[in-house]
Amino acid sequence: MHALPPDHTGARIRRLRLERHLTQRALSDLSQVPYSTLTKTEQGVLPASPHLIASVARALRVDVATVTGQPYVTELRADELDILIQPIREALDVYDLGADPDVTPRPLQLLQDDAEQLLVAVRAGEIKQVASQLPGLIIEATTAAHTADTTEGWLLLASYYRTAYDVTSKLGYHDLATIGLSRMEWAAERGSDAVIGGMYRYMRALTYLRAGQYRTGDRLIRMGLTVLAQAEAGRERDVLTGQLHLGAAVLAGRAQNRDDADGHLDEADRIAQLTGDASGVHWLSFGPTNVAVHRVSVLAELDEYGQAAQIGRTVTLPKDWPASRRSHHFAELARAQMWDGALDEAFQNLLRARRTAPQQARYHQTVRETYNGLEAAKRQLPESFLSFGSWLGA
Repeated sequence: MHALPPDHTGARIRRLRLERHLTQRALSDLSQVPYSTLTKTEQGVLPASPHLIASVARALRVDVATVTGQPYVTELRADELDILIQPIREALDVYDLGADPDVTPRPLQLLQDDAEQLLVAVRAGEIKQVASQLPGLIIEATTAAHTADTTEGWLLLASYYRTAYDVTSKLGYHDLATIGLSRMEWAAERGSDAVIGGMYRYMRALTYLRAGQYRTGDRLIRMGLTVLAQAEAGRERDVLTGQLHLGAAVLAGRAQNRDDADGHLDEADRIAQLTGDASGVHWLSFGPTNVAVHRVSVLAELDEYGQAAQIGRTVTLPKDWPASRRSHHFAELARAQMWDGALDEAFQNLLRARRTAPQQARYHQTVRETYNGLEAAKRQLPESFLSFGSWLGA
């Protein structure tokens, strides 16, 4: 079995620590990561958990991407995805320049149909297809929104900005994803839509989850619930409310707050029993299945890996559930199984994540860290394990 790559997360942590002239003990104290866990992570004996990565990044005063090595430029270049990023950046940058005199937008209904197709394609895992189409559509929708200055036009533009967030965050360009979110808020405010405002705060809270700023994320969730209370009562508002509680549950889990996590999961479950499967409502995949897979994720965040793996094995995903969500769940389940010592099962779920949404899995941080954890375990795994690592670039 080949050795871990020299730039694995633990090695990057060590390099950053030495650049700041810190001992392992000092970084352990600053980050509140147990000394033995930190040393084993640096050595590649233990994989880096999301909680550890965020804690170390805060202690070293760098962003999480510096620790994880994202975006994975070599793989992006090989897949010819890197060349699609700059056009998205440029399209996001002209949001406030008004209508482009050289652009003649198509009728709003056609632009809305295209926006919906992009949302569906992202959830089908077709990231490259969406990234190639998105810049031109954002520019066209920007001119349409400024020209018409209607609620429908601004909310259409907000939808395209949301897709920009989806694509760039999945590819590891988290700085650009943050810009996409801010543009989404800008357009949603002009459309005066409380539901979109609530969804924006949910998505923004997830960026703080990744950065380990759990209190700020929780504040955004609470603000989102307040904004949603202004929306018209009905299934749409219920779905967004339930999704906000799921986001809050993961935040609480990573902050090691079991009571709050359980409370948010229970509330989301109560709402899901009322809404039933609502996967198509703003393409959030909300419903009983999403609550079940979030329960697995939350247990893993609470370091209850055995329970997460046990419950994860019982979750049945509908065949028509979005590929992106299925792939993400397989990655989360693989992580729990890896920590629980079920290495063969963990690898099988990494393979499922790849088969279900290969473009997403290749750039998924959890997939990469779990693979490195399996590699560090030094157990006999099938030849396909090495092939998977080559494909992943890990």
